[in-house]
Amino acid sequence: MTDSQDKDFTDEDLYDDEFEDTQKDKYLTFDIGKSVYGIEIYYVIEIVGIQKITEVPDMPDFVKGVINLRGQVIPVMDVRIRFRMKQREYDDRTCVIVVRNDDTTIGLLVDTVKDVLDIPENDVSPPPKVSEGNSRRFIKGIGKSNDEVKILLDLNKLLFDETLDSLPNSSQS
Repeated sequence: MTDSQDKDFTDEDLYDDEFEDTQKDKYLTFDIGKSVYGIEIYYVIEIVGIQKITEVPDMPDFVKGVINLRGQVIPVMDVRIRFRMKQREYDDRTCVIVVRNDDTTIGLLVDTVKDVLDIPENDVSPPPKVSEGNSRRFIKGIGKSNDEVKILLDLNKLLFDETLDSLPNSSQS
């Protein structure tokens, strides 16, 4: 695949074995606070800047509301609040990473998007057992890239917690 093809893919491509192989071991990295996190690029639909978020009543505190992205209503989760970190003002570096897993599309609010990195499976260690925080359950592993570590998130656990059952179904395109 060329770089231009990587940016423009369809839902059918998500099930293409060749496409899936090119996405293996690739993670989109982003900052939240002083830590660098990563999610598998396979799930990422697009990255957009911060925009108007419409609040929806009776949602968990980490679900900030919904955005209208080219006619599609997408719920937005503030990952910082999901991890029970202190909320901060959004700025021009704040991004929404739009991800899709199964039939759910959701935007993840992060402080700053960094890079797409190759982190081979043999460079991923299990999450440390010393952490007792709530956010530990969302960690898939610790990835080593150069001389740095990245906290790799389990998107299924991040999205499909029992508190997210009340989100509007955003699978309609």
